[in-house]
Amino acid sequence: MALYLSIHPDNPQARLIKQAVDIIRDGGVIAYPTESCYALGCHLGDKDALERIRRIRQVDDKHHFTLVCRDLSELATYARVDNRQYRYLKSAMPGPYTVILQATREVPRRVMQAKRSTIGLRVPEHKVVRALLDELGEPLLSSTLLLPGEDFAPTDGWEISQQLEHQLDAVIDGGACGTCVTTVIDLTESDPVLVRQGAGDVAVFGL
Repeated sequence: MALYLSIHPDNPQARLIKQAVDIIRDGGVIAYPTESCYALGCHLGDKDALERIRRIRQVDDKHHFTLVCRDLSELATYARVDNRQYRYLKSAMPGPYTVILQATREVPRRVMQAKRSTIGLRVPEHKVVRALLDELGEPLLSSTLLLPGEDFAPTDGWEISQQLEHQLDAVIDGGACGTCVTTVIDLTESDPVLVRQGAGDVAVFGL
């Protein structure tokens, strides 16, 4: 049974944030709100939690997981970022964007996209996520909460709790989110490549 945590979207309660982070550190899988839509998250180093997210999403090792980072400095620990890529990142983040970059050795191989050794990364602006990341002190391994056969992510924390209560360890209800996923941009090529149009304006990447 998933623990249901109602957390204020603008003034996250520190006690509840710590409770959620303790669950993550103990190998739990959580659902949490972002500025685009709800997402699933777990500890970067936990193989079992990663496999649980794969089962919920019904995805294989070709699926791009995302490292949700506190800032660009932390992001650069887990991805190779040149000056050109950094300029794009600085323009777009924090915000509803996921970028694909070459992973560094800090990223476990099981988390990377298998053939390309790439990883998705983002820096969110939602206050609940930022509070989680500050308390955790490292990136959150994440995937959009898009269930098999569905075109849109669920928008309500209580609905998620009812639907996935036996598959998750905690649901953070931070108020209603949108249904629009992040915009995904591949920055591994010489020019940015739009992989998925979502909530973010692609003009910041010159597209």
